[in-house]
Amino acid sequence: MPSHCRDEHDHDHGHGGHDHDHDHSDDITPALQSYLYGQIEFDKINTLNESVLNSGAAVVKKGWDKRMEATPELVSDADEQLLMYLPFTGQVKLHSILLRSSADRTAPKTVKLFLNREDLDFDTASDTQPTQTLELSQTSELQDVPLKRALWNTTHSITLFFPDNFAGGNGEGEGDDDDDVTRFSFLGFKGDWMPLNREPINVTYEAAANPSDHTPVPGTRTGFGTGLGHDSQGY
Repeated sequence: MPSHCRDEHDHDHGHGGHDHDHDHSDDITPALQSYLYGQIEFDKINTLNESVLNSGAAVVKKGWDKRMEATPELVSDADEQLLMYLPFTGQVKLHSILLRSSADRTAPKTVKLFLNREDLDFDTASDTQPTQTLELSQTSELQDVPLKRALWNTTHSITLFFPDNFAGGNGEGEGDDDDDVTRFSFLGFKGDWMPLNREPINVTYEAAANPSDHTPVPGTRTGFGTGLGHDSQGY
């Protein structure tokens, strides 16, 4: 995808707003279900307007066990907008998106999702009707935002466009520095995965499983917490 135009001014990318009031490391309710991790082509993830190279891929690759850790973190650069292209290794039926940001103004407010589009840049993403639009929450808790499953039955890739944040930035690099920065520290997906030319595989794991009976999935260990965020009619 083409590069995003960068403004010729720098931003102070502080790491405030990440508070941890309790330990999430042992969350097991409900147990792991349909967490897609090994089905993502991490080396082909492409993020536009990231302040640190490959930080977009890093927040996806960190995995479930490190979902509440503040770093690595994806931080926007020239303005508050971010655009990420993420391919899967086969065909996926997406169920929901998992995202953790912060409770401050830098949290993304909206994400526009595009099915099987690897040709988008900021201009085309702004002008093209998304497959679905989600409204996110201003929280440091993990958000598990459900998708309209009928729209995502034949997913080979997903492009995520974050056009704004809770600071109310205008996408033109104007205003306070903090208004021009969007940041989040975890991105994941739930769904069913189907290898190319094969039958679907439901990536589901039983609650309170006996570890001696199961082989751990890379990037995972425990279950999901309560989902936050909601869908808007954006397609």
